[in-house]
Amino acid sequence: VQLQASGGGLVQAGGSLRLSCAASGSIISSNSMGWYRQAPGNQRELVAVITSGRSSNYADSVKGRFTISRGNAENSVYLQMNSLTPEDTAVYYCNVRFKYCSDSGCPTYDYWGQGTQVTVSS
Repeated sequence: VQLQASGGGLVQAGGSLRLSCAASGSIISSNSMGWYRQAPGNQRELVAVITSGRSSNYADSVKGRFTISRGNAENSVYLQMNSLTPEDTAVYYCNVRFKYCSDSGCPTYDYWGQGTQVTVSS
């Protein structure tokens, strides 16, 4: 499984960016895709996640400003980020997660993209 993320960049506070991610490979159709971010000195944190059934969840810090959506293409996800603040500065990572069940169990599989830098200047 491979994930390709794009759309990061430098933007002024109050501006907007749109991140895109496409996953390819052997992915179970029932899955979740999400965006996580990691700022220097901080742990990676969840930003937003959306299931293949279009159910979504957001971190409290981005609710009302960010919107996650699934694309028409299978296993693609977008993150529309509005009203950006310097606190949103981080490397943003795309993730796909699914369970694959067999006679030996139902392990969870996690795959990550390479990360895209988002920098918000004040």
